[in-house]
Amino acid sequence: MRPWHLGNTTVRSAFRLRDGLVALSTSSLLGDIKGRDKESEFAWLLHEAGVVSLDRGHSVDVSDLGRKWRSAMTQLGFIVPELRSSDSKLDQTWIGRPFTLTANGRRLIASETVPAMQECFLRSLTAYRIPSVLETGYHVEQFSPLRHTLAIMLELERRVGDSRLDFMEIAVTVQLTSQEDDLATVCNGIIEFRRAREASKSKRRFDTAALEEASRVNGLATSTYRDYADCNIRYLKATGVVLSRGRGITVVPEKRLLISQLVEQPFVSLSPRAYLEELCNGAALPTDHKESATLVLDDLIERARGRGLAFDLAGRPTADVADISILRYELEELIAEDKEMAFAADQVNFVDEISEYLRLIAERGTSATLPNGDSISVPKSEAPAYFEWATWRAFLAMNDLVNKPYESRRFKIDQDFLPIGTAPGGGPDLIFEFNDFVLAVEVTLTENSRQEAAEGESVRRHVADIALEHSVRGTGKEIYGLFLANKIDSNTAETFRIGVWYFSDDSRTQLNIVPVTLTAFREFFDAVVISQVHGHVALRRTLAGSIAKREAIGGAPEWKAQVDQLIREAVR
Repeated sequence: MRPWHLGNTTVRSAFRLRDGLVALSTSSLLGDIKGRDKESEFAWLLHEAGVVSLDRGHSVDVSDLGRKWRSAMTQLGFIVPELRSSDSKLDQTWIGRPFTLTANGRRLIASETVPAMQECFLRSLTAYRIPSVLETGYHVEQFSPLRHTLAIMLELERRVGDSRLDFMEIAVTVQLTSQEDDLATVCNGIIEFRRAREASKSKRRFDTAALEEASRVNGLATSTYRDYADCNIRYLKATGVVLSRGRGITVVPEKRLLISQLVEQPFVSLSPRAYLEELCNGAALPTDHKESATLVLDDLIERARGRGLAFDLAGRPTADVADISILRYELEELIAEDKEMAFAADQVNFVDEISEYLRLIAERGTSATLPNGDSISVPKSEAPAYFEWATWRAFLAMNDLVNKPYESRRFKIDQDFLPIGTAPGGGPDLIFEFNDFVLAVEVTLTENSRQEAAEGESVRRHVADIALEHSVRGTGKEIYGLFLANKIDSNTAETFRIGVWYFSDDSRTQLNIVPVTLTAFREFFDAVVISQVHGHVALRRTLAGSIAKREAIGGAPEWKAQVDQLIREAVR
């Protein structure tokens, strides 16, 4: 069997599909993205929405990118597929106008929380089957890749006490099998592969040999197996029922019962029409039924209690599925917040990793190996999100915050605490509150003269809004803004040096916003860790010193140099 894969390798981050759908939903291109010109327009629409980054060169044909995005949205049932006119058994009117939003697509757009988005992907991948009327190139009986993978994980858990599937096991076994293959035989193969790999003198050479053997059998490049495995892991994680374990995946404990219910449902092959209807509407889940939903809720309550979390059901309605779903979402959020608190407390043990992420972003790198041998990566298309995320982790590691970790970030994270996109507009990327001051942090990868136009007004407005809020509340806390970029344009620095903002009533306030290069901030972070000083104390002293020098210095270039010197010397 040739390897199967979810989505496509061009759109590796499933959650970016939602951003693309949002952009498409308000565009005149909705329902009209067929043909090279329209596909190119779609690609540029995604660029303008900040979903992808394209080169403005006129000679570059970007229609292929538009086709790949359209294909991913279609395959997962978020936009209506165009049926082949050669298939007389199908009628386009059954499912609607091609490339318009489906019911599950509209549901995904309307989702504001990560759990809600994950449920949309779970409904999508529960419905998704191969081969199908949309993907005919597989010569096996129709099966569900999601259910197949989850069944393997549960069987491994039963046999070896752990549901973990490693990257290479997915690359050379899981994605080369289907529900036609005997489950016990598949797991036997994985366990034997695991033992042989563990006994090998060089795991890298072992992996290479395994990929070359798969390539010999199927005639595909070895990189294809890696690319497909990476893509499959990302899309499986988007469902919220699995999370990362090293380079592989394992089941989310709180979703263990739901996974069992999914796997135990009788599998029925669907006709082309039934498949398209289920794909576009999103599959029904066990939790859509009261009995199953109640079992999942009871399991969540026990898991919350096991974490020392109180959840009182007294007086809460549980008459129907909708009532139970509300309680389930609340419990899942409560557990997620508790996990995030533990994650935040643990960041002090990951300072080398955080520093390396900051270095990668500063140098526009994509991957690195840590001193302990672990690999990290910054997907090129997700660098802005990783910039916010790494900065957030740096402040968590300095461990002096008054506000909760989930209150300090405005971007969303998944079950692995990885970023899902960047922070939305309307406020700073990050807000850190300390005992005696508040820090609003904005980051950008923009470096040229566009930096001031893109950031100057919004950063000042966000800091002014926070200052006004704390003034009204009477907290007495000083408000600072920290602007991080690889390179600070002098026009941006001058805007912050002047630092004036007028409110709607023409009242004037002086803002304290300090521009700092990412390299200098990384040096500051490393010095704080080595010196074991209170990072927020050293930072506030440095920010205050930078503000004190802004009027005494002739202009932005000199002030930028002074700020960089102060931040680098802050802990000396």
